[in-house]
Amino acid sequence: MFKPIAACLFIAAIIITGLAGCDGGPATPALSQNDFTDQAGRVVHLDALPQRIVSLAPSNTEILFALGLNDKIVGVTDYCDYPPEALTKTKIGGYWTPDIESIVSLNPDLVVAQALHEAEIIPQLEKFGIRTIVLEPLTVDDVLGAITLVGNMTGKTKEASSLVKAMQSRINRVTNKTKDLPDSGKPAVFYLTWHDPLITVGSKNLGDDLIVKAGGKNMFHDQEGAPIVSLEDVVQANPDVIIAGIGMGDGADAPLLFVLDESRLSGTKARVNESVYSVSIDLAGRPGPRIVDALEDFLAAIHPELRDQP
Repeated sequence: MFKPIAACLFIAAIIITGLAGCDGGPATPALSQNDFTDQAGRVVHLDALPQRIVSLAPSNTEILFALGLNDKIVGVTDYCDYPPEALTKTKIGGYWTPDIESIVSLNPDLVVAQALHEAEIIPQLEKFGIRTIVLEPLTVDDVLGAITLVGNMTGKTKEASSLVKAMQSRINRVTNKTKDLPDSGKPAVFYLTWHDPLITVGSKNLGDDLIVKAGGKNMFHDQEGAPIVSLEDVVQANPDVIIAGIGMGDGADAPLLFVLDESRLSGTKARVNESVYSVSIDLAGRPGPRIVDALEDFLAAIHPELRDQP
């Protein structure tokens, strides 16, 4: 009688151990692999799931929180303000100028950076043996890829898959409305991200992809990144729609006020037809989960007639 009972107890113990950790909670997920290629093409090796994560960009922070990694985040930048819980995390300095000593003192096993950190910040961190990954989404699809990558590296694969699926559904609702528009039905759009000097978006920029997916034509697509343009160029291009980014730092709505008050823009089709809109830079400028909110705002600005269509 003893052996069968003992065998049953042994099997039960194995089953329980597989379902729960030693403290009775859910088992810690394991890495599905050990080598990951980040969005800068760098191969990053992990021996175990990260337990202490530092974010070097607000968009990275939003991704980490959206995947349920609150308890793993030990440091964020001074500009990481969403979700509100990010404000309670230890600050490691600015977005462009994070403090290396502060980061090292937090003993992270993963730092989530951006391309601007590749030249100086990442090499310094790697001297201390700190693993870093680079997220650099240049399109909406790249944002989905960044979320998937972080999910795979942190044991949040299911959460990432669920989030990406929900975001993709909303993206499809927008692009299904605009994908068959003829070129003649795509308004010329000037997206002003800052007014002094005039900064806009070109190709290889997330803002450009937002315009295209929302059914518009970016006036400065032939340039790359975030070009500085002249007011004369804008007036000559005569945009059908002007979108001004608001909420950046102390600038508040300064870009929008510039567009509305600048007399040399008064004759543009956008001003004449009252097709001047604003979007939150926190949404449109952060390649994280809220980029879909920005895409929907771009659709409302570029094609208000399509916004409420099913």
